[in-house]
Amino acid sequence: MPAMLDEMDRRIVRLLQRNARVPNTEIARALNVTETTVRNRVSRLLDEELIGIVAVVDQRATEATISAFIGVTVELSRVVAVAESLRERPEARYVAQMLGSAQVLAETFFRDHDHLLEFRNEFLSTLAGVISVDVSIVLRVHKMSYEWEI
Repeated sequence: MPAMLDEMDRRIVRLLQRNARVPNTEIARALNVTETTVRNRVSRLLDEELIGIVAVVDQRATEATISAFIGVTVELSRVVAVAESLRERPEARYVAQMLGSAQVLAETFFRDHDHLLEFRNEFLSTLAGVISVDVSIVLRVHKMSYEWEI
């Protein structure tokens, strides 16, 4: 089991959350520690998979014009299989097993309405164990953040 973040780790992560490209030397200067300390800590956090540094592509940079959250009601014995099937689809960016009226929730992106209909009718409806599908189309995003308060 990976170690929890200590206060120095948290301070480093907060700075990386604001700008993941900030050089270790700038982080070290801001926190009044050596660059080696920052480099070693960031390496450990990455190695232990406590943080990840990735480029996040905005939907506007893709062909995706429709964003939708899809709740899938599934027979309990098929929940994991349905989640795994969704996980493999390029349209799905986030897939979670849930407690509630839907057992699987997916955040998805589509080129157009026809693409969304094809996904629902020709993919989701054919999965064993699917009882119902609830599609909620995103009209406007008011907040999108990858920062967690730590």
